[in-house]
Amino acid sequence: MKIGLIGLGNMGFHFGSRLLAAGHDLVVFDNNASARARLEQQGAIAASSPRHLADQVEIVLLCLPMPAIVQSVSCDDDGVMHGQAVRIIVDLSTTGPSVTDAVAQAVAEHHIAWIGTPVSGGTIGAEKGTLTLMASGPEQAFKEVEPILNILGKNIFFLGAQPSLGQTMKIVNNTLCAVSIVASCETLVYGAKAGLDPKTMLDVINVSSGRSFATQEKIPQCILNREFPTRFTTDLLHKDIKLCMEEAEKLGVPMTVSPAARQFLAFAISQGDGPRDYAHIIRHIEGWAGQEFGAATQHE
Repeated sequence: MKIGLIGLGNMGFHFGSRLLAAGHDLVVFDNNASARARLEQQGAIAASSPRHLADQVEIVLLCLPMPAIVQSVSCDDDGVMHGQAVRIIVDLSTTGPSVTDAVAQAVAEHHIAWIGTPVSGGTIGAEKGTLTLMASGPEQAFKEVEPILNILGKNIFFLGAQPSLGQTMKIVNNTLCAVSIVASCETLVYGAKAGLDPKTMLDVINVSSGRSFATQEKIPQCILNREFPTRFTTDLLHKDIKLCMEEAEKLGVPMTVSPAARQFLAFAISQGDGPRDYAHIIRHIEGWAGQEFGAATQHE
């Protein structure tokens, strides 16, 4: 099958590699020439614009960083919805419910189905094909693209016909992620300064009621060894929690804890952490506390 992919960054590159390895013909577009070249070397064909790509393929995947970019790539004069061949757009970005509903309605006027399918699992999950995908939109179109989604992830959920339901699920998940990483970092730094061994703390928490993705995976893999690999940036996590708070406010749902996590992420971004992995936020707490958490503080 011939598939289009727009957005070839940290996640999109792995999506493209997996689709090519599965035997699909792939047409790609990205404003970054070097990003295009990486997949062209694997056999992808580069398009000159989103519309040019959508002239060649019936199914277009989007993997883009911000809602405004998704809207522009989809709806501008040279956007995907003006392509001659496209029938289904699958948005793998975290676009948020409001923009998703607006774009889905716009492309529907061009007889194009929109499947909102944000993902969770980071760049490692994208590379290994172990992502969780949260899909919503017309069920017939979802069934048509489901074999493609199964190449990208292993946990595929169909959440309903409303295109934005997957986006709602994604920002709920990532807001919980943001709250738990901030709370975990500050309490673990406290424990380390009080004399507890960092790894032992994690071992205890992860068989007790305080466990979370932060303590089970993120902190052991990215912070404990002080390596801080870039898997998901602070900018993106802040975007997701901001989207969740805005959408909750529209529905009259009060949030009191999540704003504190958002404020801390915003502070970290102001200190230059935006493009860095969100694991870096612990360094601010360590600096204020005068205590490092991780390998350097473990007992000999």
